[in-house]
This record gives sequence, C-alpha cells and structure tokens, in this order.
Amino acid sequence: MSEIIIEKLLEQRDFYLNMLKHLDFQSIMDPSKKELENIKKLKTSTVDQIIKVEQEIAFLLSKKSY
Repeated sequence: MSEIIIEKLLEQRDFYLNMLKHLDFQSIMDPSKKELENIKKLKTSTVDQIIKVEQEIAFLLSKKSY
C-alpha cells in the first residue's frame, strides 16, 4: 500500500518540477513587472510544495525500512 502512495507522491513531485521548468521559461519571455512578481510567488510556492512532498516520501521510506 505504501508503495502506491510513494508512487503518487513521486508523480506529484515530478509535476511540480515540470511546473518550475515552465515558470522559468515564462520568466525569460520578457514578462511585465507584475507578471514577473507572480511568477516568483508561484515558484516559491511550488518549491515549498516540492519540499513537503519530498519530506513525506522520506518519512514513508524511513517508516517502510522498519
């Protein structure tokens, strides 16, 4: 059961990493100042989500090893 949860978390992490790539691309496409601020906020939020997902994965993997 935990393997399925870990797999879903890995998919979620991959989604957030892909989102970061897209945000990076948008930030080099000459956005307005307001758009750039929004991109920075989204990038910060996305990185926070990645950290949470990775912590959950690490917790489940450490729990699984017992």
